[in-house]
Amino acid sequence: MNVLLAFALTASLTSPVHLPPTAPCPENVPAGTTCYEGRDPNGAYYTIAVPKKWNKTLVVHSHGGPDLGDPTPERTRDDLNRWSVMVKEGYAWAGTSYRRGGYGTRMAAEDTDNLRRMVVGMLKPHKVYLHGQSWGGNVAAKTIELYKGYDAALLTSGVLAGGSRGYDYRVDLRVVYQYYCGNHPRPSEAQYPLWQGLRPGSTMTTAGLRGRIEECLGVAGSRTPEQQQKLTDILTVTKIPEQTLNSHLNFATFTFRDIVHNRLGDRNPWSNTGVVYKGSHDDQALNAGVERFAADPAARAELVYDSDLTGKIDIPVLSVHAIGDPTAFVEHESAYRDVVRKAGRWYNLVQTFTTEATHSAFSDSEYAVAMQSLAAWEKFGVRSNPFLISYACPGHDQKYGTGCFYNPWYQPNSYESRVTPRQ
Repeated sequence: MNVLLAFALTASLTSPVHLPPTAPCPENVPAGTTCYEGRDPNGAYYTIAVPKKWNKTLVVHSHGGPDLGDPTPERTRDDLNRWSVMVKEGYAWAGTSYRRGGYGTRMAAEDTDNLRRMVVGMLKPHKVYLHGQSWGGNVAAKTIELYKGYDAALLTSGVLAGGSRGYDYRVDLRVVYQYYCGNHPRPSEAQYPLWQGLRPGSTMTTAGLRGRIEECLGVAGSRTPEQQQKLTDILTVTKIPEQTLNSHLNFATFTFRDIVHNRLGDRNPWSNTGVVYKGSHDDQALNAGVERFAADPAARAELVYDSDLTGKIDIPVLSVHAIGDPTAFVEHESAYRDVVRKAGRWYNLVQTFTTEATHSAFSDSEYAVAMQSLAAWEKFGVRSNPFLISYACPGHDQKYGTGCFYNPWYQPNSYESRVTPRQ
């Protein structure tokens, strides 16, 4: 009877009935991988992938954005496809869509940890690593501050200055653009303070905003001298690359609206008080004419609580950031470095940089060597080293052929060198 009971208990713990339904794996996932999909009680979709030769380490993924639409299963499928290198390297992978669209770092961190606990209960991995990409880097960094259960973390292209400072350059873009273009809103439209991003009832779309940008600044190859001067002034003052001007202004419009109206009760968390804008053809006129505002202290405090980081990390954390990242400037790493050092946890953070000008993804070879280094640090105490990572990357590139671009000598300037501090 005891033998039968033991057999039944073992079967109950290993039976597929305790796993979600299987699903087709995305095209980039290696053959022999078993994929699962489902939706948690809070409404977050998830995808899980277990390779045929699993190394017994689980990678939980926190995605970027934030997406403003409703969550969909396509989000997690696309993320698995994009980071299929993790599965190719032998890791099980799990990603969540989060329970809703819109901003909310602590909400996303909770959904990330809910997924971790669920998958750990299903698969019983020996180790759990966390990977955060872009805004997901902020989410992942917040997750390891709030929750135990992670053995190491990889942060790539992370928005690591937090919400209270990490979007100040988009605040500046919003007001500087309006100073030069005056069409967002137009004088004939209902006016609103620019920190709102967009008035609550507006039906503007991303295509509509792009049309206004092109109306003011023209398009490459056919700009008038006046349009070119405006564009040059905006880019020089805000230090935003031309190729991501539209996406940054989208964020400063639609995501700002989400943060202000949906998360902070129509209160303002941002300020440009005391900012001296420099680099235009007439800085005096710009500073005299640009819209100014001060943050509501309570709203700012709520954004700080939700998204800013303390630097109190107790596990190995490795970051990878492109020097020319046009979306989350590389100086975000300086902001994170400073808070980690202030918290006295400098030994738990190693930052690496590549010579690329990318944000959304690195090469498979670069991810593979980063994960190898992180695992050696976590398992054997061999702290990650940018020079050793750079040296080891070509060996992985023999397998993937996607390139290695680490620069082990690089150190970013201060965050304040890129984004003017507020008063």
